[in-house]
Amino acid sequence: MSRDDSGHLRDDWTIMVSLDEHEGRATATARLRGRDQEAMGVGRSRLKTDDRFVASIGDELAVARALSDLARHMMAAAAQDIETVTNSQ
Repeated sequence: MSRDDSGHLRDDWTIMVSLDEHEGRATATARLRGRDQEAMGVGRSRLKTDDRFVASIGDELAVARALSDLARHMMAAAAQDIETVTNSQ
């Protein structure tokens, strides 16, 4: 985390998305890194051979599902942190 000239704090988090296609299925893994922590989400889709004219459909679905899964993990972690803080006061 760093502070800019105006006094605002800046903290960069990075998301890396990997995509693997194998035997008619796409699997995407989204990894979030920031503040010395890492979270991961996974999404899958089935690739249909007759949809190959729009080859990215299955990939897009897998990536969207991985990001959605990652968001669910982050929401659960935040809820747990909130509960921990509020129960300790």
